[in-house]
Amino acid sequence: MTFRDQINTSRLPRHVAVIMDGNGRWARRRGKERVFGHHQGARAVRKVIEAAAELGIEYLTLYAFSTENWNRPDDEISALMDLMIDSLNNETETLLKNKISAKVIGDINRLSENVRTKLLETIEVTAGGTRMKLVVALSYSSRWEITTACRRIASAVQKGHLRADHITEETVNANLETAGIPDPELMIRTSGEKRVSNFLLWQLAYTELYFTERLWPDFGKEDFYKAIADFQKRERRYGKTSEQIAENN
Repeated sequence: MTFRDQINTSRLPRHVAVIMDGNGRWARRRGKERVFGHHQGARAVRKVIEAAAELGIEYLTLYAFSTENWNRPDDEISALMDLMIDSLNNETETLLKNKISAKVIGDINRLSENVRTKLLETIEVTAGGTRMKLVVALSYSSRWEITTACRRIASAVQKGHLRADHITEETVNANLETAGIPDPELMIRTSGEKRVSNFLLWQLAYTELYFTERLWPDFGKEDFYKAIADFQKRERRYGKTSEQIAENN
């Protein structure tokens, strides 16, 4: 029996987030430059998008490039941006065909004009997709996101549009990059690292975490199904007791 066969499609997580880690190590183990690993990782992206859409996942968020990644060597950053444009050129038609809409979260003002233009173009042309929303975290970090949200809220208070004592969790949610998107129920990280690396810190408050030793370029559909099957075995209590959960069910 495959992991795909073990999945109960009536109990799928609405939103799955993925930290795609291990491209560089995958390349080094083969005596290749890191950029080679990123190109192979792009193939894994396609497989996971297909797997999520085929299952019926509503939201898939991929951590593509963090604000910390800007500290990498210039040639690697340049190659990553070129790969981003190639991927957008190659995959936009596939997104349209499969009714997948794209969204980006992050400080895209730091991107080069050609990358930003192509990205916004893809978002616009896929906006009508209703099967799944693909969220790409690009030039993103959670601390940047939360800081930006605080500035927006402080500005609203300063202008008299909001009272400080009326600020709620909903206020914060509405000012995050992910406004309108449900929090992830499952977060997957590849390559054996067991940390969240400044990714969706507010949104992951009650998210189930799944870590795998598999390096991202080797991560395929069956690996994604395995993570979903593992998620479905967990009891999600949200601070309640097992007995309370059983009573409500």
